[in-house]
Amino acid sequence: MGDSKILIYDGSFNGFLTAVFIAFEEKIQVSEIQKNSVNQNGLFSETKTIFTNLEKAKRVWNGIQRKSNSAIKNIYFAFLSESKGVELLLFHYIKKMYASNEWVRSDGVILKINHLAKIVGKEKLHIEAFLQFQKTKDEVFFASLAPDFDVLPLVSKHFRSRYADQQWLIYDAKRGYGIFYNLEKVEIISLDLQEIHASGILKKEVLPQEEHSYQELWRDYFKSTNIKSRINKKLHRQHVPKRSWKYLSEEKEAV
Repeated sequence: MGDSKILIYDGSFNGFLTAVFIAFEEKIQVSEIQKNSVNQNGLFSETKTIFTNLEKAKRVWNGIQRKSNSAIKNIYFAFLSESKGVELLLFHYIKKMYASNEWVRSDGVILKINHLAKIVGKEKLHIEAFLQFQKTKDEVFFASLAPDFDVLPLVSKHFRSRYADQQWLIYDAKRGYGIFYNLEKVEIISLDLQEIHASGILKKEVLPQEEHSYQELWRDYFKSTNIKSRINKKLHRQHVPKRSWKYLSEEKEAV
């Protein structure tokens, strides 16, 4: 078995699955699984760098899927939560899955992963319901968000289906990357939009005049119909949760 090791991977889901494969194949006693961007710790553990191997990652994915479709979804969603220490939790989750065909539903690891998967799933649905696009001068529809979890990989299918006839870009301001649909496929792109983007709204020079005018009109309409004496903040939050406001034109201020 040997001493415990910290597995260092590149931060990708395929990299994590590769680490799981190596851990099983070499019977490694795993003390931590860490991204290579994280400071390594563990006074008495040596490290092992894992190089992403798509074939090995696919074998782990297919093996889990054969065991349980719900498990593979929970694993992927929980991984995207970016919760501290989630990789080691997931590793133990996978070990438990392979060790028995009947899971103990009250097991702490299983409950934790199921909980993380659930809240990530809620964030996915939340974004699909409330995200709004702005049309740029380049005829690309742009939307910005800063979600609690790394959910862009989960929402791409929804928006590709819904806006199949439009080029669009969804930008994660918190993580500095986006997904771009070019009318044929969705691509993950790295970009820095700080110069043209602020507070979830593109700056005026990036928008065509009619788009900016539309947003101003919509905000004015929202204000005019929002009768102060009839404001019910509790009901408003129930129908439009506060964390959705940053995605809505009527809740933003122009830049």
